[in-house]
Amino acid sequence: MAEREGIIYRINGPVIEARRVIGIYMGDMVEVGNERLIAETISLEDDRATIQVYEDTSGLQPGEMVYGTGLPLAVELGPGLMSQTFDGIQRPLELIQEKAGSFIQRGVKVPALDREKKWHFKPIAKVNDEAEANTILGTVQETELIEHRILVPPDVKGRITHVAEEGEYTIEDTIAKVMTKNDERELPMYHQWPVRAKRSSVGRLNPSIPLLTGQRVLDFLFPLARGGVAAIPGGFGTGKTMLQHSLAKWCNAEIIIYIGCGERGNEMTQVLEEFPELIDPNSDHPLMERTILIANTSNMPVTARESSIYTGITIGEYYRDMGYHVAIMADSTSRWAEALREISGRLEEMPAEEGYPAYLASRLAEFYERAGRFRLDKDREASLSLVGAVSPPGGDFSEPVTQHTRRFIRCFWGLDSELAGARHFPAISWTDSYSEYISDIAEWWDENFETSWSKLRTDIMEILQDEQRLQQVVKLVGPDALPDAQRLTLETARLIKEAFLQQSALSEEDAYCSAGKQLGMANIIMHFHERAIGIIERGAPIFTITELDIVQDIMRMKTRIPNDNLDEFDTLMEGINYQMDVLEEKYR
Repeated sequence: MAEREGIIYRINGPVIEARRVIGIYMGDMVEVGNERLIAETISLEDDRATIQVYEDTSGLQPGEMVYGTGLPLAVELGPGLMSQTFDGIQRPLELIQEKAGSFIQRGVKVPALDREKKWHFKPIAKVNDEAEANTILGTVQETELIEHRILVPPDVKGRITHVAEEGEYTIEDTIAKVMTKNDERELPMYHQWPVRAKRSSVGRLNPSIPLLTGQRVLDFLFPLARGGVAAIPGGFGTGKTMLQHSLAKWCNAEIIIYIGCGERGNEMTQVLEEFPELIDPNSDHPLMERTILIANTSNMPVTARESSIYTGITIGEYYRDMGYHVAIMADSTSRWAEALREISGRLEEMPAEEGYPAYLASRLAEFYERAGRFRLDKDREASLSLVGAVSPPGGDFSEPVTQHTRRFIRCFWGLDSELAGARHFPAISWTDSYSEYISDIAEWWDENFETSWSKLRTDIMEILQDEQRLQQVVKLVGPDALPDAQRLTLETARLIKEAFLQQSALSEEDAYCSAGKQLGMANIIMHFHERAIGIIERGAPIFTITELDIVQDIMRMKTRIPNDNLDEFDTLMEGINYQMDVLEEKYR
């Protein structure tokens, strides 16, 4: 028997048991059977190994061989990642299609990164410089939008003895040499890193800068900070996927990684068709020039679905280490948890709540805690933000995946099926959602804008909460039985919901809303409310307020006032003051 081998003894779906194992270690990537299917060792006992296979095991037979590679399951990190679409174990789907057709066949092996393409390398590091984790050796223009910084791998430290001259190189060519304590290491333009191992960083920073998404209900009421973590739970049809599409297109991250984990094939097809056609609004270049897609649909092997999350976040950490602000959209973590449950069942592990493995919470914690805002060195900082969609059966937020996720996130964007049914999008529930980043990012708003964001946000939330209480009374006695001051609260809440929180992804002016426009809109609504309160206190009936022409102008401001012409808010404010002054004079 060779140095790293074993023999298949038992097959249980994607889980196999091998015996007479030699030279294979826990966590090793192995190749299984005559077709050499990609797999990973997940348990060892004496000369027996339990192995999970990342491909379809149909046709595999006991007695076939297991071959060890001596390496853990890892991804290749280097030029050529950007604009690609990978499966859950980093195989480029476009190359698989060219080699095997429209369906992924078993045993297909394609390199994650192109070995033949030449990149124009520009050196930055110099001979005798000290090299350590994430030191930049040079740069490559990966796409028109992204400069790829060639990094020293995290496990290398020493003195640089050679740096290649500027020129054309493949990713396998040596572009630097580093003298470590033990030997001289030759560094090509790429390196491998285990997907389950967190990449090191110098230190964490406070998440004090908002990740602006252009969605008013998120940025203004339930903000997410750069380097923060958020969850989007919601039942079928509430708009999780479309909301993540909007976040990917409009958020102020520099790199987008979209992980389609166990979603239906038609939804993933929509992503694969739409993303290449999307235009980055900041550069007018295709959005794919700064996007990486990881596609693992529900009909793909369940074990590859489990690894897709780790593949995506490891690639995200790599670009973070270059100094970029990265946002990862994982859709959805529920399908990932279901993969854990299926594998756990085949391993005959003791189930916990609803059949999920007992380690579900720890796996979720390991995933979300890899996000953060980091100090790379004295001159550079970067961030990795995580937004995970959760698909609770029947929209039940009390199920295990949602409940465990809430323990490890600080931003909860709960989707409401009633809002979605009423065609109110984004269907974010302002009663179920919350953000713990409000106090962290308040200073950023105050420094960049003269208006107090914290006060405006508090005032709007109070009106929405008052309206919710009043609706209970309205259901019993009708709105006409309420005092005019309370009816004004209902009217202002209607303006907040329809003119501010509701947003159309199909409107050129309303699909994205800048921070300045959000403040302008909130100021308008609250100024209208404050002036109206004063007039009602003078005895004016509520209908004199609701019938003002300016109300319709407020309703239309989200589509009428562009992001780059905020002076129009001054004109709208003058209109409010003029019409309110006329009423005030009448009831003086």
